[in-house]
This record gives sequence, structure tokens and C-alpha cells, in this order.
Amino acid sequence: MIRPTLTADGTAVRLPVRDQITAPLLDALAVAYAEDPDGTGLRLIAHASAVRCHDHAEVSDDATEYERAMRAAEADGTRDALLGELPAEPQLDPLLTPDEAVTVATRLTKFAAHIRMRSTRK
Repeated sequence: MIRPTLTADGTAVRLPVRDQITAPLLDALAVAYAEDPDGTGLRLIAHASAVRCHDHAEVSDDATEYERAMRAAEADGTRDALLGELPAEPQLDPLLTPDEAVTVATRLTKFAAHIRMRSTRK
């Protein structure tokens, strides 16, 4: 369950979903690498190359919108290929039951109201 909290400075609400997303993803990647280090390594290298090319296109003054879109599509493709080879596809989007969603929404509203009240008093 996602448990919203206030940041230490009290100016924002934090949704701690990192552990729910990254832990299963890294675990699946580690298993895939252990089972097929050569194949998984090559897919990781291809993805790293695609990501670097996309990053470069995003900050380059010379890159066209077409090139940026193509680089983004290439990175998406290599990412999908890598995810497709994992032994169990991790759940990247947290799924909430209706009760959990209401609880999260209530907490978010409570924290947001607290921040808004503090900021309007100043």
C-alpha cells in the first residue's frame, strides 16, 4: 500500500513507491542476468546506447524533433526488449483496491490541506 507522507521540510507530499517498483524490477533483472549473462548483458548494452543517444538528442541544439522522436522510440524498443526477457514481468504501476485508493486519497487530501494552510498563513 502506498503511504503518503510529508517531506521533511513540510512543503510537499511524498508518495513512496520506489521500493514497490524498483525492488521487483532489479530482482527480475538479476535473475535474468544470472540465467543468461551474455544475452542480458547485450540487451543492457543496447539499451544503454539507446538511452545515451536519446539523452544527447534531447539536449542537442542541432537535433530535429524527428530525431528526438526516433531516439525516444529506439530507447522504448530496447527497454521493452529487455523487460520482455525478464523471467517475471514486474508490476510497474501500483494497483490499489478501492479501499486502498480511498485511504491514499484521504491521506493526500489531509497532507495537501495542511501544506496549503501553512503556506497561506505566511
